[in-house]
Amino acid sequence: MFKESKRKLSAPATDTLLANGTSFEGTVEAEANIRIDGHFRGDIHSTRTVVIGESAVVRSDIIARDVILAGKVFGSITTEGQLTITPTGELYGNTATAVLVISEGGVLDGTSQMNRTKEAESSASTDDSNDETQSSFSNNKENSQTSLQSEAG
Repeated sequence: MFKESKRKLSAPATDTLLANGTSFEGTVEAEANIRIDGHFRGDIHSTRTVVIGESAVVRSDIIARDVILAGKVFGSITTEGQLTITPTGELYGNTATAVLVISEGGVLDGTSQMNRTKEAESSASTDDSNDETQSSFSNNKENSQTSLQSEAG
């Protein structure tokens, strides 16, 4: 009834966890998801998602694909994708991200810089051509209205 898959599925990367009640100082570089619920001081670099749990206090610069912030971060966060600050999340520092989501109650005490993704850049060039078309349309409409007023007057 069901066919057996002949493809081998690769095992997902193991997630890294710094549990509540744990303190760590240093640099973490990972190609896996990272979750921090304890205290951390240092730098975090991940090619995947970094989750800062509600009980976490992090003094760090974080670079990751995506970051979900539910605890406190003192430092900068740079993402290629999305930074989500939950209602309990607090960022005391700057961020550079493609997508920024701050839930009601979330705190961003710093500056934000919106970075364009490749998809956004390609749609922006399409938007630019749409703006030119819209501008051309508006000019033609104004010229037509002027002509009509001249003919009527």
